[in-house]
Amino acid sequence: MYGTQSHEVEVNVPASKAWQLCRGAEIAILAGKHLSDVFDKVEIVEGNGGPGTVLKLTFKPGKAPGNITYFKEKFTVVDDEKRVKQTDVCEGGYLELGFNYFRVRLVVKEKSADCCVLNTTLEYDVKEECAANASLVSIQPFVKAMEFTVDYLLKHK
Repeated sequence: MYGTQSHEVEVNVPASKAWQLCRGAEIAILAGKHLSDVFDKVEIVEGNGGPGTVLKLTFKPGKAPGNITYFKEKFTVVDDEKRVKQTDVCEGGYLELGFNYFRVRLVVKEKSADCCVLNTTLEYDVKEECAANASLVSIQPFVKAMEFTVDYLLKHK
């Protein structure tokens, strides 16, 4: 069973500035600290923020759907020209709940010289026998992360 969810938000900063923050691991580390009510720890397991980088996100007990305790995500695309970052869960998380894959794509689109749009899309595929677990997927945690990103960008213009 295939599914997608997406959300976008406009922010009054240049796309190049937003991309500089969002392209690597920095924003995940900052968001993990800011959202300390949800995350116990966000850490870089390997890499330097480019393709192949692996992050481990560990949740506080009871704060993730389906009793997920952690997941690792691998940066599979970091395209500076198109301003696209894609990560795939490579261990734990939704994979333990019967998902074939769980992917997050972030696109930073230039709207004008001083304004851009951040678009986050979730893509996932669930094994037929675990199809009910698709209801656990929610864009809301990513919306909270995007709100943090917008606030951070506006405070650090």
